[in-house]
Amino acid sequence: QVQLVESGGGLVQPGGSLRLSCAASGSFFSINAMGWYRQVPGNQRELVATITISGSTNYADSVKGRFTISRDNANNTVDLQMNSLKPEDTAVYYCNADIYLSYYYGRRYYWGQGTQVTVSS
Repeated sequence: QVQLVESGGGLVQPGGSLRLSCAASGSFFSINAMGWYRQVPGNQRELVATITISGSTNYADSVKGRFTISRDNANNTVDLQMNSLKPEDTAVYYCNADIYLSYYYGRRYYWGQGTQVTVSS
């Protein structure tokens, strides 16, 4: 059973920083792309940032220059460093991973349980 477990959310003032972490555990062969998404109640889940196994990154325009995604392939983790946070960054943040389970089971996408980030004074 594959699990993604997030940590690091919380309450921060505008202009502050937070670091989110996500760890994948379970039985699988490899992890392809990993990423962070966020969702505000009543809205669709939106992409924040993704990173490939080789380290290529992609960011939503709204977070470029403020957020940095990184991963540790040896430990199957992905982090999101969030700086200069704004109230509009408030959302539940979800970790996502494209995982190759095995030749028999193939590839599947997994989601973490979500972690709340609130930016408010």
